[in-house]
Amino acid sequence: MSGIELRSSAFNDHSFVPRRHALEGENTSPPLAWSGVPDEASELVLLCEDPDAPSGTFVHWVVVGIDPKSGGVEAGRCPQGGTELVNGFGERGWGGPHPPPGDEAHRYFFRLYALSEPCVLPDAPGADQVHQAVDKRQLASGNLVGLYQR
Repeated sequence: MSGIELRSSAFNDHSFVPRRHALEGENTSPPLAWSGVPDEASELVLLCEDPDAPSGTFVHWVVVGIDPKSGGVEAGRCPQGGTELVNGFGERGWGGPHPPPGDEAHRYFFRLYALSEPCVLPDAPGADQVHQAVDKRQLASGNLVGLYQR
């Protein structure tokens, strides 16, 4: 399986996400750019999850139906063609990092999947549901990890 290069102009892989993207800041989704999407991809799915959350993996953003030719998304926007689902805060769209005060830095995994066919997810999917839905349809994927601490 080939790899997608996923990056952000706001932070580097395994570096801190700026406060403006956090829930306590402006709660604006970060800009993302990607390359290496296979030509045969029918859609992209974007997931941002925090596996370090005290209650288990927490979903911060799920977007389905993204145009495979889009190449990225500006800060505070929904990717081209995408539909934002309900995050772990119970709100549609981006929900920025908000780890408990005093915790060590949490890791926020931005995962972009290129799929051979569209996947169907519930309106408020858990991270496991997203992983299961993309598993058999995945042509390629890319990861970017951001850190955040309060």
